[in-house]
Amino acid sequence: MTNNNEQWYALYTKPRWEKKVAGLLDDQGIENYCPINKVTRQWSDRKKVVLEPMFKGYVFVKIGEAGKWEIKKVNGVLNYVYWLGKPAIIREEEILTIRKFLNEFSDVEVTSLSLTVNNIVRVKTGVLMNYQGVLIELIGNKARVKIESMGLQLSAQFDKRNLEQIG
Repeated sequence: MTNNNEQWYALYTKPRWEKKVAGLLDDQGIENYCPINKVTRQWSDRKKVVLEPMFKGYVFVKIGEAGKWEIKKVNGVLNYVYWLGKPAIIREEEILTIRKFLNEFSDVEVTSLSLTVNNIVRVKTGVLMNYQGVLIELIGNKARVKIESMGLQLSAQFDKRNLEQIG
């Protein structure tokens, strides 16, 4: 079931349903990928290696435009992960990178990249695009950044999504 117009998408699943959803998609002959991580868990009386989904609440699916909306009927699938109002397309290279990484390493820890006060950030869009400054304060979804320019020190408030940490 491989067509040139097929794309990888990320699906949200019910909590702890990642492997079940992957199995249901397999049963329907739909190409999917649920990255599994080998993790050592410690109980009071023993240690055990368990297989856990690497991304909690997500399964990747490769599907064409025609069958894209049928996927949402699969038990355990909540919705697509959206980006800019459309289901987010995941590049094939990213799926291959995850597969290679998991083949090479076990007990992988997934952490989200977050902004840290006193680190250097770059503005991604807007009038100050590509300007760099020091993150001085985080307030909810906003961040205050100190930018030095022309011998002056400016402080401006940005949406956190408009900043990327570079140091």
